[in-house]
Amino acid sequence: MKVFNEEKVKNTYQMSDAINDIEQLFTDMDGISLAQRTVIPTGEGAKSMLYMPCVHTGRQLGIVKITSITPDNPQNGRPTTQGNIIVTDLETGEHVVSMDGSYLTRLRTGALSGIATKYLSRENATTLGMIGTGGMAYEQLLANIEVRDIERVILFNRTVDKAEDFKARVLAAFPNLSVEVVDDVKKLVEQADIINCQTQSSEPVFDADTVQPGTHINGIGSYRPDMKEIDNRILPKADKVYFDDFEGVKEEAGEIIEANEKGIFKFEDVDGDLKALSLNGQLQRTDDDSITVFKCVGAAYFDLAVALGAYERLIQQ
Repeated sequence: MKVFNEEKVKNTYQMSDAINDIEQLFTDMDGISLAQRTVIPTGEGAKSMLYMPCVHTGRQLGIVKITSITPDNPQNGRPTTQGNIIVTDLETGEHVVSMDGSYLTRLRTGALSGIATKYLSRENATTLGMIGTGGMAYEQLLANIEVRDIERVILFNRTVDKAEDFKARVLAAFPNLSVEVVDDVKKLVEQADIINCQTQSSEPVFDADTVQPGTHINGIGSYRPDMKEIDNRILPKADKVYFDDFEGVKEEAGEIIEANEKGIFKFEDVDGDLKALSLNGQLQRTDDDSITVFKCVGAAYFDLAVALGAYERLIQQ
């Protein structure tokens, strides 16, 4: 078995690759078989283990991703999320590659937001508002920059110092961007063309009443029924609402589950999933004043897309 660390994967596989590979997989889903993600709480709050298996019989390759989420880790100099992906050759049953899955998880989650932004946000969107500047944030930034001509980034984080650190990282990589840290999330919401939420909050991180006409919202942080980062009162106001994976959202997206239970927004009111959005290939907005929402919880076939994409590039080197 070959082993590839995060540095090697990073140097080989980028955001544009992830977006392309996920969209390509949508055209070739017949051979995919997967089990629903297993999330096992291992402590208070978001602390948990996640197990995600998926195979593609057409390509005769399969993966299993194992991820740990340990929110207290940054205090000890370790990452919150750590992952590993095993690739298996289905013809021989041999486990051919083990590669660091943390970067690929961040990359594929960013790519999902990027695809949603590509087809749901205004084409002239230039201001990105980011709520949460933790471990998943940077790849969310990369994805939005990949599909829209972002000129300005507004950051909000409960811990301002972390937002300032993130700002420094962004400016080091993209010195031509205008980057601002705000201490009131309302300021961000009122100015952003695209709002990207990447938190593990158990309550909404913005007020739906402050969302401006024409805004697109990506919610990628909450992945358990007790997590509710999006103010679900925005859902009935939205012109379009898309999920990454319908069954996953029904089981895991706390704000959508709550909206369904309260009759604010029923599951069947959704306009479609990310596959349908991508295969349609057209901007899905009624007009520039429309509000659009994308909710993401992740599914193993997204990990399959980026894992196999990275695997095929790595073994060719």
